[in-house]
Amino acid sequence: MRRVLTTLLIATLTVSLSGCGAGLNASTRHIKQVTDGIDTAITTDGNNIKVVNLLVVETAEGAGVLVGTLVNSMDQEDALLGLAINGQVATVTGTNSLDKNIPVIFEGPSANAKAVVPVLGAKAGQSVQVTMFFARAGQVTVQAIIRDQRDTYAGITA
Repeated sequence: MRRVLTTLLIATLTVSLSGCGAGLNASTRHIKQVTDGIDTAITTDGNNIKVVNLLVVETAEGAGVLVGTLVNSMDQEDALLGLAINGQVATVTGTNSLDKNIPVIFEGPSANAKAVVPVLGAKAGQSVQVTMFFARAGQVTVQAIIRDQRDTYAGITA
């Protein structure tokens, strides 16, 4: 009897300590995105451009300002030719050249570019389509959330 109980105890401990006992509802299976921004990448046809933490901030005047970072990991440089937010062509100022591992940063203390649409046409909490056009990599379209102009985004202006 003692051997049977020892064997059952060892089997129970093995299953529970190895994580197999968590089943299909294990907390590691339900990983959530921790930022509001969307991430994507263009990795086709020899390209490797990453779009990191992309979102749009609605200003008090109703304009839309892009927030996020673009990084080119390829040896060949690329360029951001333009972008559209919610179907409107944005005015892009600053750096548009995507050299290897030198980010193009929209907004924030390290910003080197700015993209603005004068009338966003959507409100904070909604999502809008953001399309970016690149000289070499083509285009990428994402659904980005709109944030209001407070907290982390309080200093963002058109």
